[in-house]
This record gives sequence, C-alpha cells and structure tokens, in this order.
Amino acid sequence: MRAVIQVKNLKKYFPIVKGIFKKRYSYIRAVDDVSFPIEMGETFGLVGESGSGKSTIARLLLRLIEPTDGGILFKGKDITKLNKEELREVRKNMGIVFQDPASSLNPRNTVYDTLLRPLKLHGIPKDEGEERIHKIMKSVNLGEELLGRYPHQLSGGQQQRVSIARAIILNPDFVVLDEPTSALDVSVQAQILNLLLDLQREFRLTYLFISHDLSVVRYISDRIGVMYLGNLFEIAPTEKLYSHAFHPYTVGLVSSAPILNPRLRSRKKLLLSGEPPSLINPPSGCPLHPRCPFAKPICKEKKPRLIEVEEDHFVACHRTGEIDFSEFLRGEHVG
Repeated sequence: MRAVIQVKNLKKYFPIVKGIFKKRYSYIRAVDDVSFPIEMGETFGLVGESGSGKSTIARLLLRLIEPTDGGILFKGKDITKLNKEELREVRKNMGIVFQDPASSLNPRNTVYDTLLRPLKLHGIPKDEGEERIHKIMKSVNLGEELLGRYPHQLSGGQQQRVSIARAIILNPDFVVLDEPTSALDVSVQAQILNLLLDLQREFRLTYLFISHDLSVVRYISDRIGVMYLGNLFEIAPTEKLYSHAFHPYTVGLVSSAPILNPRLRSRKKLLLSGEPPSLINPPSGCPLHPRCPFAKPICKEKKPRLIEVEEDHFVACHRTGEIDFSEFLRGEHVG
C-alpha cells in the first residue's frame, strides 16, 4: 500500500515563558521524535491518555501549528516546507472533524453557510457548490430542510454530521477525526462511527482517528498507534495489538478496558504505579520506567527506539519479547 501521510521524526516543543520579559526557561515536549505512516484507504487509530500528544499530532499533520523539527509528507510532498499558497492547495485534500461540534460550528452561520464557506474559499463555482451541498447532506443522512437552521437548533448528532460534511465536502484524500464521538451520547456514537465507515467507502477516504476510548478505536481502526508523554510506544494491526501486544503500557490499556464477556472478567489487569510525570521534566530513558513493573536499569539510562519486531508490528521497549503477557491478554483473539 502507498502512504498518504508519512511522519518522520516529528517534534513539537512548546516553550514555557516566565516573568515580565517573557523569558523562555523550559519546554513542554508535546510530541517527541515520532515517526509513522498512514496508508491510503486505511483508518489509523491513535490512543493514549490526556496529554499524550494525540491532538497535537492532529494539528501538526494539517499544519495548523508549526513543528519544532521533523517532516510531514503528504502524498510524497513535505508540507512543512510549503509556502502559504502551496499549503492552501494541499489543504483542499485534507479535512478535520473536532471533538465538540457545538464549539467548532459558527453559531451565526446556518448549515448552508457552513458548507458553502470552504467551497467559496477554494473557488468552487456556484452551481457546482450547490450540487455538492445537496449531495453531501444526503451522504451524511441529513434532510435538506436543515440547511436553513443554526447550530443551536440541531441535536448533538446532527451538529457532528454537519461537521463531518464540512470536512469532506471538498472531496479530500485525508481526514483527521479528533475524538469525534466523545461529546456524544453512546447511542449516537455508534451511528456516527458507522456513518464514518460508510463515508470512507463512498469517498475512498483515509482517516487518522484519535481517541482515548480503546473500544471505539478498535471498532473503526485498521491499525493503532499507542502514545504516552509525546512518544509512540507501539504500532500494530488492530487485532494483533489486542491479542499480542508487546509494550507494558499497551498491555495495561488493553487489560484495563471494559470486558463485555462475563467469562473473561477474571482476566488479570496490568496496573502501572503512580501518575504520568510532567511533560516539562520527563524521565530519562524510557518515559514509562518510573511506573513500569518490568523496568530494568537500561530503561532508565537509554530511550528505546521504535523497531519492527514482527511484520507490521513496531515496539519501543528494551524488554520486547522477554515478558509473557498472556495472562493479561486472555480472550483478546482475532475474530
């Protein structure tokens, strides 16, 4: 498969300033030397706790914020090196859906105005624009009678459908979905996830799906990347990650996820001690070592690299393959 997005050694450090002269004295390492591809037509899920760097990556990939270092290749072109006009052209092929539809939609714009704006911005002729608006409303299962309504006149699910329609109305190749269901009721979440899958097939979309909810990411993703303190710990095909995770942090997440099958509720949970450390002053070596029950001296001394340990399965852990996690992953099998 061909990569739509190729992230190479990406870093984003936010400076911390202090005093009346705004003197910089430290950095928040929000994204710290991260690399991964997103293949054409796939959904790449990104999971991790709050503050792990997931949403920062989302904004970096669309160059809504500037990276500190590293490259972001979109269809082979490094967007970090593009000028404003070149970036504007590339953004026709990108979209984003935010977590809270109520705050991402302009309260003074009707649904029609919201959908018309990106079309006008990119010079789409009026007749073609009208046709696209009516087509996209049908694709996201919204009646045309809603075109004249304002966001406050819509339900949460309808608002998010409008946000999705806005993100894909220019027929992009790549869409970032930043926690698109977390602000919705559980019943509506399932509808939105199924809609996203339908739209992916209809428009041949490639997704980056960001969430802290493992069950949601498992449902929609082809591959999953696991983040912690700005670092990427593991990448694998979805079911492989659940059944055969190598990183203690991944195993901890998977084993702690809710289990619907009562026969598996006796499965052991891998518990990590303490709380995540500060992003301002992260630990030396592996950032998980202060909390990891399997840490050895090398974990404190040297940061592990993300390496391929099996086909399409990448792990950043000094102890890969040394630990038997089967008691924590029991019942997590393919199928």
